[in-house]
Amino acid sequence: MAQTNQPNGSGGAIPRRRLGKTDSEVSIIGMGGFHLGSAENPDEASAMVQHALDAGINFFDNAWEYHEGQSEEWLGKALGGRRKEAVLMTKVCTHGRDKKLAMQMLEESLRRLRTDYLDVWQIHEVIYDNDPDRIFGPNGAAEALAQAKQQGKVRLVGFTGHKRPDIHLKMLSHDFPFDTVQMPLNPFDASFRSFEQHVLPEARKRGMAVFGMKSLGGSGEMIRKGAVTVADALRYAMSLPVTVTISGMESMDVLKQNLEIATNFSPMSEGELARVRERCRDEASDGHLELFKTTVKYDGKIGREQHGFPSIEELPA
Repeated sequence: MAQTNQPNGSGGAIPRRRLGKTDSEVSIIGMGGFHLGSAENPDEASAMVQHALDAGINFFDNAWEYHEGQSEEWLGKALGGRRKEAVLMTKVCTHGRDKKLAMQMLEESLRRLRTDYLDVWQIHEVIYDNDPDRIFGPNGAAEALAQAKQQGKVRLVGFTGHKRPDIHLKMLSHDFPFDTVQMPLNPFDASFRSFEQHVLPEARKRGMAVFGMKSLGGSGEMIRKGAVTVADALRYAMSLPVTVTISGMESMDVLKQNLEIATNFSPMSEGELARVRERCRDEASDGHLELFKTTVKYDGKIGREQHGFPSIEELPA
């Protein structure tokens, strides 16, 4: 994948990659929207976004439902007069509900983010077996993606999910003109219900921009276990043939740590990638460090409600 260096504010450089079939380029690491909404306060979030832009990060993730809209509001405020410097992505959270609601959510996201267009709009959290049927049913969210793009309110459209590769493949089997797709990619994924092995090649074959997530397990489970270092996990994820690796950064310290890794990035060789996979293989074998695949911990509240499932709090301990 083509890669170029763009100078950052500290004199180093964060590599950039082409955004799918467009002429735009994005930093190899992006700022996750959920964790931004977990910052200490909106001023801290603004300082982080400004620092990220100055240092060369230009990809910003978000979703309509993150922190009940707070993440979008904080990011919109933080971007201020620098919207044109950012590749801005958010997600629609209909969870199977209709096109009309999806378009309403789009308008709400645009208002919160203080912009009149999105660079990327994705369907959020496609994780249940019947999600593709709902999305592509009459008057479903797929129709909203097409309409929003036709209206010029979004440049690129896609979908996300973290549960099982076969659900992603079912989405792709509809041959909808998706521009982007987001999936978990880390050294453990390679050996367990692997998106890297099954979905990434298909997305690349279609020329889609691939956004990696959960590089550290979602909340750093892999790191706390001592199964892999932050540097190795992020470098592994960024070495795959992806467009950007989206990483959660809830504090300036985490942002600066990730900036150092990205600024000094050199891709792992095939041999290095294989050795990291092998080191993680035993711990990966039952998914206990990829809780987003094997538990409901990372399943959104609204999504569960819309599917008629009990809330996480109501489940037996």
